[in-house]
Amino acid sequence: MFKSLYKKCLNLAGHRKSNFFLGLVSFAESSFFPIPPDVMIIPMVIAKRKNFFRIFLIASIFSVLGGIFGYMLGAIFFDLAMNVIQFYGYEEKVTNLKASLIINEGFFAWFGILFLAGFTPLPYKVFTIASGLISFNLPVFILVSLISRSLRFFIISYLSYKFGYLFDNFMENHGSKWFTIIGIIIILIATILYLIFKPHG
Repeated sequence: MFKSLYKKCLNLAGHRKSNFFLGLVSFAESSFFPIPPDVMIIPMVIAKRKNFFRIFLIASIFSVLGGIFGYMLGAIFFDLAMNVIQFYGYEEKVTNLKASLIINEGFFAWFGILFLAGFTPLPYKVFTIASGLISFNLPVFILVSLISRSLRFFIISYLSYKFGYLFDNFMENHGSKWFTIIGIIIILIATILYLIFKPHG
């Protein structure tokens, strides 16, 4: 099933209404759809390099809107939300995280988790829905989603623009690993800065 969906998304990148379908896939991927927009972004940018910034904007904006939709699913439709989370095999993890956040400094822990979910290959839709389930601060959720998704899609769009098929091959073989490493480094830097500048009571 996933291979079939992947090929369909890849084919949509060459469609004359590819911008529309990119927005649709970006929206859906943030709330339930398994195929990431990267599959469309890279071939679209390679085919239309001058449009790389527009492609980045479409993916980012509709991904954040889809994230808000996922948040609302979690906040309002509990049973449906849990079905999506179960489909991706994250039910136990989300339950454990919710319990952990109640005990510990939940806000900052979830802030970091949500950023990593938006930036790395983690299933972002699971964490948008879970954010609604735990009633995470909505404006902060939108801000983190905007930063993480925009950063990810800008890097993908810009490097596709600069390096074309070389970057496509790199993403296919090493993309998941390097986005995870970069995401963790960003979180570590942000945590260190927070600890340094945190107001002391």
